[in-house]
Amino acid sequence: MGDPAGIGPEICLRALRERTVLDECVPVLFGDARILQRLVSLESCSSLAAKGREGTETTPASPYRTASLAEWQEGVTCTEPLLVDCATPDLDQVEPGQISAAAGRAGYRYIEEAIRAALAGRIEAVVTAPIHKEALRLSGVNFPGHTEVFTALTGAPRSCMMLSSDKLTVSMVTTHVGYHQVPGKLSVERILNVIELTAETMNWMLRRASRIGVCGLNPHAGEHGLFGQGEEETFVGPAVAEARRRGIDASGPLVPDAAFTAGMRKKFDAFVCLYHDQGHIPFKMLAFDTGVNLTLGLPIIRTSVDHGTAFDIAWQGEADPTSLYSAIRVAAQLALGRRTKPVP
Repeated sequence: MGDPAGIGPEICLRALRERTVLDECVPVLFGDARILQRLVSLESCSSLAAKGREGTETTPASPYRTASLAEWQEGVTCTEPLLVDCATPDLDQVEPGQISAAAGRAGYRYIEEAIRAALAGRIEAVVTAPIHKEALRLSGVNFPGHTEVFTALTGAPRSCMMLSSDKLTVSMVTTHVGYHQVPGKLSVERILNVIELTAETMNWMLRRASRIGVCGLNPHAGEHGLFGQGEEETFVGPAVAEARRRGIDASGPLVPDAAFTAGMRKKFDAFVCLYHDQGHIPFKMLAFDTGVNLTLGLPIIRTSVDHGTAFDIAWQGEADPTSLYSAIRVAAQLALGRRTKPVP
């Protein structure tokens, strides 16, 4: 459900009765019944449980049934939309649009329980609504974001963030770090890992060998050492060369300010970016409402919305659930593919 003070509860509530979602899967929501009850009691959100995507049919009855966390852990059968009520303490203190340790703790607990269920095979994929990084930190959780949480709790030896849409797909070598830290976190191995994870995922999604572009770090990709500290020659070039030696169709270092033009997007199926905003800015310009966030390299499937908690409109019934619906659809397709088709 994400941070309960954000828009996660309302978009999840919408998803529990959205026909296009129910056609793809049986959704299980890890959250808190008290938050959803408070949400729908508000005049601005009183009709949320009855809303679906404009122009689509929604289910006529209650959108979900509720099971306690203990009932879920004992093996409750799930054949219809289900809320697993985590009953997190101190949620009476949570107010919409307000950062709090209680909300951060709750958001983290939902993630923990969903990961535990996925690792146990109770669910086939995890889709996350947005959390708030400051609330997470206030709660004492020392992870900067979802990607790092999933990597640690699943024991994945390597992972990376991918943002995917029909217009652009990007993967990040580094994510939630300051710009001055990026060069020190680059290595041939780290860049190569992201190239490999990106190629593996794209090969499966496209059902063919993918073409991967790898961005440089500095303006003009360093201009042969004129800008930066030779990161392109030291890290990017060797990683691309090794990827090609391993049979991956990778090219780079690409000049970052020209990498995402229309012509380049036709040439490559995905781009490996060296830092957060190098990939996020062009992606959100092109696919803000429809983009899906994936964590690659995990033993479970994880997708997410590609937006934040939107505290400014939380609990007002105005949040657009389109990105959540897209994330659920991609997760369901990946789960089905994992059941039936080997990765090329």
